[in-house]
Amino acid sequence: MGSITGAVLKTLLLLSTQNWTRVIAGNSYDCDKPLVSALSPASFSSSSELSSSHGPGFARLNRRDGAGGWSPLVSNKYQWLQIDLGERMEITAVATQGGYGSSNWVTSYLLMFTDSGRNWKQYRQEDSIWGFSGNANADSVVYYRLQPSIKARFLRFIPLEWNPRGRIGMRIEVFGCAYSVGLNDGQWHSVSLSAKRNHLSVVVDSQVASAAFSLGSEQMYSGGTYYFGGCPDNSFGSKCKNPVGGFQGCMRLISISDKLVDLISVQQGSLGNFSDLQIDSCGITDRCLPNYCEQGGECSQSWNTFHCNCANTGYSGATCHNSVYEKSCESYKHRGNTSGFYYIDSDGSGPLDPFLLYCNMTETAWTVIRHNGSDLTRVRNTNPEKPYAGFFEYVASMEQLQATINLAEHCEQELTYYCKKSRLANQQDGSPLSWWVGRTNETQKYWGGSLPDPQKCTCGLEGNCIDSQYYCNCDADRNEWTNDTGFLSYKEHLPVRKIVVTDTGRPHSEAAYKLGPLLCRGDRSFWNSASFNTEASYLHFPTFHGELSADVSFFFKTTASSGVFLENLGITDFIRIELRSPAVVTFSFDVGNGPFEISVQSPTLFNDNQWHHVKVERNMKEATIQVDQLLPKTQPAPTDGHVLLQLNSQLFVGGTATRQRGFLGCIRSLQLNGMSLDLEERAKVTPGVEPGCRGHCSSYGKLCLNGGKCREKLSGFSCDCTFSAYTGPFCSKEISAHFGTGSSVVYNFQENYSLSKNSSSHAASFHGDMKLSREMIKFSFRTSRAPSLLLYVSSFYKEYLSVIIAKNGSLQIRYKLNRHQEPDVVNFDFKNMADGQLHHVEINREEGMLFVEIDDNARRQVHLSSGTEFSAVRSLVLGRISEHSDVDQETAMAGAQGFLGCLSAVQLSHVAPLKAALQPSHPAPVTISGHVTESSCVSQAGPDATSRERTHSFADHSGTRDDREPLANAIRSDSAVIGGLIAVVIFILLCIVAVAARIYQQKRLYKRNEAKRSENVDSAEAVLKSELNIQSAVSENQKEYFF
Repeated sequence: MGSITGAVLKTLLLLSTQNWTRVIAGNSYDCDKPLVSALSPASFSSSSELSSSHGPGFARLNRRDGAGGWSPLVSNKYQWLQIDLGERMEITAVATQGGYGSSNWVTSYLLMFTDSGRNWKQYRQEDSIWGFSGNANADSVVYYRLQPSIKARFLRFIPLEWNPRGRIGMRIEVFGCAYSVGLNDGQWHSVSLSAKRNHLSVVVDSQVASAAFSLGSEQMYSGGTYYFGGCPDNSFGSKCKNPVGGFQGCMRLISISDKLVDLISVQQGSLGNFSDLQIDSCGITDRCLPNYCEQGGECSQSWNTFHCNCANTGYSGATCHNSVYEKSCESYKHRGNTSGFYYIDSDGSGPLDPFLLYCNMTETAWTVIRHNGSDLTRVRNTNPEKPYAGFFEYVASMEQLQATINLAEHCEQELTYYCKKSRLANQQDGSPLSWWVGRTNETQKYWGGSLPDPQKCTCGLEGNCIDSQYYCNCDADRNEWTNDTGFLSYKEHLPVRKIVVTDTGRPHSEAAYKLGPLLCRGDRSFWNSASFNTEASYLHFPTFHGELSADVSFFFKTTASSGVFLENLGITDFIRIELRSPAVVTFSFDVGNGPFEISVQSPTLFNDNQWHHVKVERNMKEATIQVDQLLPKTQPAPTDGHVLLQLNSQLFVGGTATRQRGFLGCIRSLQLNGMSLDLEERAKVTPGVEPGCRGHCSSYGKLCLNGGKCREKLSGFSCDCTFSAYTGPFCSKEISAHFGTGSSVVYNFQENYSLSKNSSSHAASFHGDMKLSREMIKFSFRTSRAPSLLLYVSSFYKEYLSVIIAKNGSLQIRYKLNRHQEPDVVNFDFKNMADGQLHHVEINREEGMLFVEIDDNARRQVHLSSGTEFSAVRSLVLGRISEHSDVDQETAMAGAQGFLGCLSAVQLSHVAPLKAALQPSHPAPVTISGHVTESSCVSQAGPDATSRERTHSFADHSGTRDDREPLANAIRSDSAVIGGLIAVVIFILLCIVAVAARIYQQKRLYKRNEAKRSENVDSAEAVLKSELNIQSAVSENQKEYFF
């Protein structure tokens, strides 16, 4: 073709690029607007119509125009109803009704779609033709969400079955949103390029892409050769360059200067040439339809495959199948997490979205789900004809709540109900006057503390109602405030969604209620386990259905070298997970492309009787396996191979159908596609398999920190913090205290030397003539005062240990293990330790060898010369030393000053004095003097940090925490005893005067509030509490004669 000064190139393009189709899965991006209701009647068409009033234009949902819907002339399987949405839309849901007020409705139908009005495609789900179940009557709406969604302009509904006593009748609605992308949308587009001398213009789909561009005095010459789709390599001597890479897609109707190019001639070699091209066919495939990206993942594609972007979905993996969140607070707890807000995904890889809630990590993990009605609400002026209804909206959907409740071991919700002349039930016929509605939308007539069957209140079960004739306090119908309060704990009815009150219409009649958050504890699936005792034993379950995507996860522990964890067979397809050897776990499968297997090999053995976690997944793109925290292994799926996993046998757990290569050990928390299998229930009726599996501490014991001991439980474990200076579910919460000026905490190991030999306290290892040759001391502190006494341990033999901050700010440890020698002194003067910063001290003594570490960096090892044994330990003092002691001058000076600041996690071997003082679990020989408050030493530091401690309402205490008086306080003079008796008499007289004065004040308050009661209703809870106080005062008035 010769050179020309101008050329017009025209073509139709079908584009495919790296982002050819962009699809958002899961329909979670506000794409559910009704699309049909606004369409004109011309947008509807059909195969036929029974009459003009039964035409397709009357087929809008909930409309009664014409005959109330579309009906064809003849009811058979060749009829259809079609809508034209006007442009390509994303369709996320459909809804159907029958003909209004008739016997005409469709019970099943197919859905077809297209962009052109020709070449219809049938809606499919998981590569199978999918029919929709229709209606059961004329007016109810049946709604279906489409996953994957449809991208199309035209939809056609094809009835398959209909009411046998009527005929075909339909009203429809379609939900979705506009679907607009660039030219890479998989559709045909026209392109026209015009280059004439010094003018250049481009037109795309009949729209000018840019204004005509003038080259000025420059002239454009096209040459004689045109390249479409890309440039040949340099061996052809071409000057063609590819700045953005070659074109991927289809072209047709190529014309140059209005002359159509004969592509068949190109194929035959008589016109031009080509490379890597299919001529006379378009092999482009929409790999994002159907969309295999799950949970809201965005689909894009290249020529050969598709890709899923899982950002911001809460899911991960090649198809966004795996939840990145745990299923319960119990799962978070056993990952070592403390109390806080967490996202949970109760159904794992199932369809429910994760949601945010609060996990309260105590010995058990409590799930706290709040709602919008936690305030006290007062109700007046109601009757059965004008009831009051209070509704509760939760932070999660009912489906999410149901999944969470089903997973929990126990759930409860406190319902507080106050009443005054307001009954819960009509005593004549038993009908309810007030009730609540739970998850099942059924009226519930039982109240807090009771179960559904008795239909009573707590007082009725306990037999202590204010009127024994009734089972609820409110039913006594008294003109005074009373209440029926308790926890609702029948899981199937929770949570409370509505409360209805109808009996507050009489004079002086009123009610008030308050609903607490939904509380659930435990995870029934997390510890659900089975023990396999023989190689021939196994558990069987129904066939596993994971045709397009399947995930399996579980824990196992064993001492065996091999065994099959799980197997499910089809005719040729199968999946199998097994321990192939002591250090190898293998996932094998076949979906029709031949068997594949992938393995994880560990540098350590798996048969170590520890719990190990296995997670495998197979989807359209790949198969993966991960064990514990080892790197996952992946096997890509073959391009354009078979994708459906078709199984038909039972699912075998712990063995195989041949009863060979069975697993010996324990399997726990087995989940398939987010659903938990109840291993324990099936094991109860299976020979060779036992429900449950003990020995959790071998794996989870490391979660118990700071000296906490792991204790086995029937399901799980707990951390015993008895001998730790910490508390909390994992002994990780430090116990700290702020010491005011002159304050102290004294822990007495024994009251006196003569009695110590018979001591039975947990400090027994310190008492009597027993020689203490070693001790371990740990604590943290923060102060700005020097000198200060941090810790002092005394003995009946005038031996002692003191840890002080000297006047110059250095930290000194003084050991005197022989009363006839001067103390050994270990001095740390590398910095001023009274700097308001948090410091950590650890002291370990083994006979005469002392190891000291300060702040994890300053370490010292010292040999003590004063002795090797600590005899007859008497007490441990934190803060000021109040008694006279025979100590060195530096210790005496620091002991007189005491300590002003924060001490934390103080521990002497197995004794934790701060814990015994602030959070006693049993009587302990502890004396607190002065201002000592529970605090946090981790709060902000600074020069004045000691004045900024964060306290937690621990009142100052003076005196003992034990029934036994410490020896230091036991010696009292007779005059002190007499003085104490006089003080008691004076105290009693003052109390009588105070009570009498309060009664007089309450009388005046009652009269004043009666006059102003209607004005003080701003705070319902405050007013109700005030009235309850008044009522209590009136009761006191009635008993004045006792004085």
